[in-house]
Amino acid sequence: MKSVFIASDVERSLVDALSNDARFTIVNTLAVAEVLITRTVNRVTREMIDGAPKLELLAQGTSGIDNIDVDALRDRGVTLVHLPGVNANAVAELVIGQIISLTRTMPQYSREMSRGIWDRSDCNSRHELRHYLLGIVGLGNVGSRVAWLANAVGMNTIAYDPYVAAARCSSLGELLAQSDIVTLHVPLTSETRNMIDVQSMKRGAILINASRGEVLDLDAALQALASNQLSGLALDVFENEPMQREWPDDPRLILTPHIAGCTAEAKNAAAAMLYDKIVAFYATR
Repeated sequence: MKSVFIASDVERSLVDALSNDARFTIVNTLAVAEVLITRTVNRVTREMIDGAPKLELLAQGTSGIDNIDVDALRDRGVTLVHLPGVNANAVAELVIGQIISLTRTMPQYSREMSRGIWDRSDCNSRHELRHYLLGIVGLGNVGSRVAWLANAVGMNTIAYDPYVAAARCSSLGELLAQSDIVTLHVPLTSETRNMIDVQSMKRGAILINASRGEVLDLDAALQALASNQLSGLALDVFENEPMQREWPDDPRLILTPHIAGCTAEAKNAAAAMLYDKIVAFYATR
């Protein structure tokens, strides 16, 4: 029987599956755990790993793993499993929703309506999605799904990803200079930290970040919005979560609390897939 420590909130179905499986027992301390279940909200440090002498498997219920000291895992011989792509469709759908919301200025209209203002005089300044060139930074599971959905609704798309041959821009600068809308879908690495120079973007462009907060200089992005270098900014991820700061009162700014991948379908799929990966790991030992 393998001891499992669950370090963060997970779906009840995963807890039930492990509890009902005679091969596993859930424990309340990491010190005796052979399996550690985490999410990106958990910072898995070398000290934490050293405090789990029996640890054999770290099972992360999300796609990203930048919260984990993978070198420490490797040094200890601990196996890591995670779920790349499990919430790709959920994230991509939110990005398309943000694009529609910002290009059709829905937050602005909602504010005006709540104040009793009925103003349709600026309809000629709003465009359908086929009017815009969408630049996708990162063509992995999420970025490629965004491209598929965007193309399905008539958008023209370009992409930059030095690790994907199908990407159609030779440089990030080329994409930023051309795109009417830029959406970010890269992991957090030394290459991607603060990778976006908002001042090199096309003036009046829209910027969406649903990847990791650290890939974007937040203050620079907010300044670009204030100066009209950007005409819209949608942020779902932040360097420090929960993010505590003063935000501008601007209808061109959309803020969501890291919920791009939060759907019932994505959560249920993650629970089932993580259970299967834990079982498969021990089935081969």
